[in-house]
Amino acid sequence: MRYSLKEILEIAEKGNFAIPAFNVYNLETLMGVVKAAEETQAPVIIQMYSRLFNTGTGKYMAPVILDVMNQLKTPVAFHLDHGAGIPECIRAMRYGTTGVMIDASTLPIDENIATTKKVVDMAKEAGVNVEGELGHIGSTKDEEWAAYTEVEDAVRYVKETGVDALAIMVGSAHGHYVKAPELAISRIAEIHAATDAHLVLHGGSGIPDDQIRAAVKAGIRKINFGTDVCCAFIEGYRKEDPYSAPLDVVLAKVSGSVKEFALEKIRLLGADRK
Repeated sequence: MRYSLKEILEIAEKGNFAIPAFNVYNLETLMGVVKAAEETQAPVIIQMYSRLFNTGTGKYMAPVILDVMNQLKTPVAFHLDHGAGIPECIRAMRYGTTGVMIDASTLPIDENIATTKKVVDMAKEAGVNVEGELGHIGSTKDEEWAAYTEVEDAVRYVKETGVDALAIMVGSAHGHYVKAPELAISRIAEIHAATDAHLVLHGGSGIPDDQIRAAVKAGIRKINFGTDVCCAFIEGYRKEDPYSAPLDVVLAKVSGSVKEFALEKIRLLGADRK
């Protein structure tokens, strides 16, 4: 069932769990996520990075995702992850996303607010919800990570932009962690209590399960998984003999590895049977 970003996150808020947001890259990763959602009857968010819309992959993937949304009997949203700018957000909406993220987190807060508000105003006319980011969530390869998102800044940002979802910096990052992160659980709880926007945790791949559970309990309602989706696909492919069967048969088995990963995260976030 087709849901907007706001609608699907409201289900999570009411149920005190989090929606897993899986980044997909090709048909096999998409179908792995879809089969996991079918098996668990879980609400999920299917998302793609900004570059996939820019390179044309999104143009081919979007019709398939939209068809999946119509066929699934559980809630599913289609989301742009880390929209690099307004053109990318417009392109994603044209392709049928029900939510877009504008990532202006590297800008000073005043400029971040101004850019995000432009996207919110534009998306509102199209009936699309917006996720913003306050407190830059960088890469695990960065020498230094940004400071945690301040509660007062989050309150101002949400009020002045009107975003439906807010990605916050609380100790996570994108990519493989060299050392397991320590999430600022108390900061999550403080921002959750102070704002109306649904909170998002980026860099979910590799965070220990106990911290994921604590973050959800504190108020995180969307957790992104990208790196581990790629790893599940690649590691699944390595286990197969690519010459043992027709390519579609081999890749169907690889898709099964993505499904198993998605099943694990759906259950961890408490989204199964919701």
